[in-house]
Amino acid sequence: MNAFACGHAAHPDWRMALTMAAAQIDAQPQAPQGFTLGFAYFSDHYAAQAEALLAALRARWPGVAWVGSVGVGVLASGVEYFDEPALALLLAPLPREQFRVFSGAQPLAGFAAFSALVHADPGTPELAELLPELSQRTASGYLFGGLAASRNGVRHLADGVWQGALSGVAFTQDVALLSRVTQGCQPIGPVRRITAAEDHAVLALDGEPALRCLLRDLGMTLDEPRKLLPRLRSTLVGLSEETEAMLARGALFGTDTRVRHLVGVDPAREVVAVAERVQPGMRLAFCGRDVQAARRDLVRICSEIRDELETQALDRGAAVGATQPAPGAAAPADAATRAIAGAIYISCAGRGGPHFGAPSAEAQIVRHALGDVPLVGFFASGEIARHHLYGYTGVLTVFTVP
Repeated sequence: MNAFACGHAAHPDWRMALTMAAAQIDAQPQAPQGFTLGFAYFSDHYAAQAEALLAALRARWPGVAWVGSVGVGVLASGVEYFDEPALALLLAPLPREQFRVFSGAQPLAGFAAFSALVHADPGTPELAELLPELSQRTASGYLFGGLAASRNGVRHLADGVWQGALSGVAFTQDVALLSRVTQGCQPIGPVRRITAAEDHAVLALDGEPALRCLLRDLGMTLDEPRKLLPRLRSTLVGLSEETEAMLARGALFGTDTRVRHLVGVDPAREVVAVAERVQPGMRLAFCGRDVQAARRDLVRICSEIRDELETQALDRGAAVGATQPAPGAAAPADAATRAIAGAIYISCAGRGGPHFGAPSAEAQIVRHALGDVPLVGFFASGEIARHHLYGYTGVLTVFTVP
């Protein structure tokens, strides 16, 4: 696989942004066999022009299949455009038989899907059921992607402009990729088992009224309503079906944990309501957003990907009798960067902008860890990994050179 090419720009006029992004792509070495698949992420300032944008992309790169989404912000290697008119483009020279674009009008039937990039409308009914169903249609069960985020109408692209449902692109096993989920919240109390529940209401945790457990974790009582209300508004809930891996990294959530909003409490019944249907047996931990924990976890997943690529490079070198780099040499890190053809990073809109402490800080962490590789993405209203829908997370996926 040859390297991907990316371009990005911000401008009040989407045509000028596209012209500037295309100029960046033109300045990069073209793949010998040409580009076949394009990823287009654009901020919601351009949502109303999605059809015109797609037509312009097709005219500029004939024969390229396009997928993408609107977001409240977009990003590229080391830079974020949050709450401003901007777009980010990534073009890939994949063999056409190795991918298929899908949507409601183009099903996946008859294609040997191994993994898939998915974009979806957050207002789609039963979305939580559609993702596992799509996951089962892939050999690996692995999905990655995000929910469109817009204040000006939701749009997602899949060789057309779509509203509602989901769309994306599926890949065969020949398209090598690595993907990781990074969490953005930290527990404020212990992990407990839901022992009684009704729909969205958590009635009991470890046999004790749920609200009583929450108040204990917060160190507060119902006698302090003015102090309690702001704390409740900032408190979230981590949920998982896993019994052992919810806190896979000490005090940090594991990748099977889904963060949901706390939507209400009932003091009379001592009940807590959350933004997901819950069932007895699930694990729950009350949590809150933590910038430092989010930074550490983002560095961790980048390091995991880099380390795996370095190991693969060393194994390939050993297989062909290549000379191993000396201890402390820079070759392994360079090898990891060279092994990345392109990357997509989808982060929660709640993580974007100033949350990481400085403009473009989140994207710069990724670039520092992976190198200046072709990378694009967007700030979503929910993130997709495997068959789960997440919140306050980031999903980093790199396409690797075989």
